[in-house]
Amino acid sequence: MKLGARTIKTGIAITLSIYLAALFNLGSVTIAAIAATFAIQPSIYRSYQTILEQVQSNVIGAFFAILFFISVGNDPFIIGLVVVIVIAINLKLKIESTIPLAIVTVIVLMESPGGDFITFAVDRFLLILLGVLSSFLVNLFFVPPRYETKLYYKVLSTTEEILKWMRLITRHASEYTVLKEDLMTLREHIIKTNQYYLFYKEERNYIRQKQFPKGRKLVLYRQMIATTTKALETLKSLHRHENELSQAPDKLQKLVRDQIDCLTNYHERILLKYNGKLRSQPIQSTVDELCYGKQFLTDEFLAYYKDDEVNVRLFPVIALIIDYSEQLEHLNKLIESFQTYHKEQNEVRISEKEIID
Repeated sequence: MKLGARTIKTGIAITLSIYLAALFNLGSVTIAAIAATFAIQPSIYRSYQTILEQVQSNVIGAFFAILFFISVGNDPFIIGLVVVIVIAINLKLKIESTIPLAIVTVIVLMESPGGDFITFAVDRFLLILLGVLSSFLVNLFFVPPRYETKLYYKVLSTTEEILKWMRLITRHASEYTVLKEDLMTLREHIIKTNQYYLFYKEERNYIRQKQFPKGRKLVLYRQMIATTTKALETLKSLHRHENELSQAPDKLQKLVRDQIDCLTNYHERILLKYNGKLRSQPIQSTVDELCYGKQFLTDEFLAYYKDDEVNVRLFPVIALIIDYSEQLEHLNKLIESFQTYHKEQNEVRISEKEIID
């Protein structure tokens, strides 16, 4: 079992909120801890966005809680009615993520035993805001997430796993049931990769000189994900039509295997080149082999198809292999352009592999 940074930051935020609540003598520290738990976010930008939404939502909840408490009391039916109203307003304002904490605000404020209700309500409201602020501060200063590093290594690890299976399946060495299960896992990895891409995209650069280089990187990472996704689609097709491929002529099987080997090797080298572990000059022999193999594979397949020596179901496999090769060519061109122009700005800063939670 491994603990991610967000898990640790949640614990720190709760601790900080309790200490601050005790320091300012605001009463029940539990409320601040609950608020901190709800407010922790995976990125700094989302933390900033959340604190604005939480303040807005809690003001709404506090307003209606105080209004109904003063006017009609705190009967359980009234509390339920206020909760419904607050939820409806939050949905209307499209800040659904703040609903749980807004409900906590309503319940906490309307549970007043009586006496000086305004003072009680203000204390409870400040406790909730203190918890939200604690989460924001922890996310801002404690281990800020480096989503570029997470994104790159997630793409790299997912791609390596896909390419391994592609090499195995073209040699009929893969176990059908194991690969079927792994395909589901790989799909989840692709979804996680897209989440990292979104988090990286949301990171704000307030220095103008860094905005354009990041925009170029976003284009590159988007193409990396698209290429890896296409590789996964190709693997799925190879897995689905493994029986038809095994019955194809030996020469065609060898062509498919050679082309897959070429593409997977090319894919690995492109990713290494982006990180500076491989020279940036295009390796012409690899490019020529890629293009030659793609055309030759198409011609050979059509020739066998005309002679009724190959199953028509292999059409999607050949089409996906060609599509995959085109995605690789496009990715390579983008990286070549990225590393050729604006060298002083296009600096890739990827640290050593971190824990990917």
